[in-house]
Amino acid sequence: MKPKFFIKYISIVLVLFFFSLIFSGCGLFKKRLPEIKDTALIRIDSSAYPDFFDDMDYDSLENCILGSVSYLNRVSPTKTFRFGQDVFDAAHMVRSLEYFLQFIRTKPLKDELIRYIKNNYLVYTTIGSDTGEQVFFTGYYEPVLEGSLKKDSEYSFPIYARPEDLTTINLSLFSKQFKGKTIVGRYINQSVVPYYDRKEIEYQGLLEGKVQEIAWLKDRLDLFFLQIQGSGKINLDNGEMINVHYHGSNGQPYRSIGKLLVDEGKLSLEEISMQKIRDYLLRHPEEIEIVLNYNPSYVFFKVEKEGPLGSLEVKLTPGRSIALDNRLFPRAGLAFIETKKPLINGDRTINKWMAFSRFVLNQDTGGAIRGPSRADLFWGNGPYAEIAAGHMQEFGKLYFLVLKPDIP
Repeated sequence: MKPKFFIKYISIVLVLFFFSLIFSGCGLFKKRLPEIKDTALIRIDSSAYPDFFDDMDYDSLENCILGSVSYLNRVSPTKTFRFGQDVFDAAHMVRSLEYFLQFIRTKPLKDELIRYIKNNYLVYTTIGSDTGEQVFFTGYYEPVLEGSLKKDSEYSFPIYARPEDLTTINLSLFSKQFKGKTIVGRYINQSVVPYYDRKEIEYQGLLEGKVQEIAWLKDRLDLFFLQIQGSGKINLDNGEMINVHYHGSNGQPYRSIGKLLVDEGKLSLEEISMQKIRDYLLRHPEEIEIVLNYNPSYVFFKVEKEGPLGSLEVKLTPGRSIALDNRLFPRAGLAFIETKKPLINGDRTINKWMAFSRFVLNQDTGGAIRGPSRADLFWGNGPYAEIAAGHMQEFGKLYFLVLKPDIP
């Protein structure tokens, strides 16, 4: 989860590491990079194609492709998708994915796959920075938490549904200069004012009795990080399980608590991660209120039958679904990434980071996923997913594929 990009390589590193920091997940980074209006892709010659080695099974790729096809079948067949200077309609996007799906069902070998792509597909890579076409990859995951439908002494932190008085205003309706811009607030006394911030909601209780509580959690930090990830599973004390999914925010600016802890010398830049931030706050409970309220942004949820869902309202596939800036990259598009993943020891520590590559699909976005050099990979749920998502901060490459228009 979204002027040309001219920041030098070292500037990108400083922005991403010092100002955003990484315990990211979809929607954690809020340092917005300069916007690029039309595209972040350029078509490359077949001699520059990557090896297209995929480290996962074809079944998971098929599942992910079908998710994108389901989205594309819901939109107008004439809706357009931009790949660099080329534009394709939704009907062609569907044909492109189905053509690729038909071939991978044959379980092709690596050389067969490369030949197939060179003969049938156009390939694009990222542009817009001086980083050698590199993209900064982070990860997000689906937390699994313990909760209850009733508030008591054990479960006292509410997951709120979207408030009825939360108002979103599309500014482009008032002027073309605000195309793509919205503001969020609440309507009161014939005026729209900013919505309540985190402190007013969590510590002053201004929504108590006014907004539906979906469920109650045991721990305030669980609720905070659930909002960062944007979705999760809640195992209820009655034996049931529900999926909760992002359903809007209060529109307040996001501020990184990781940056705060580094700026104050409480964590080092080298060790920063979601896990280190949580550990620090658990060891210093007297600081939790101040640190969490540093970030006034607050997320509301809805219950879904399945989960987690991305911005296309299709179920995300672990390791295959990716979040990008959808102002720049084609929604639902087939992509290929090259970056690094962690190898985990038996005690759940990271042994090392190793290179990997695979096909993915653009099925999500986020408020922090801005510009041509940011990508967020969905890892799924479970211990490995949490570790990978919490620590991933790797540069790599991103390509998009689309069927040649003259293929019968």
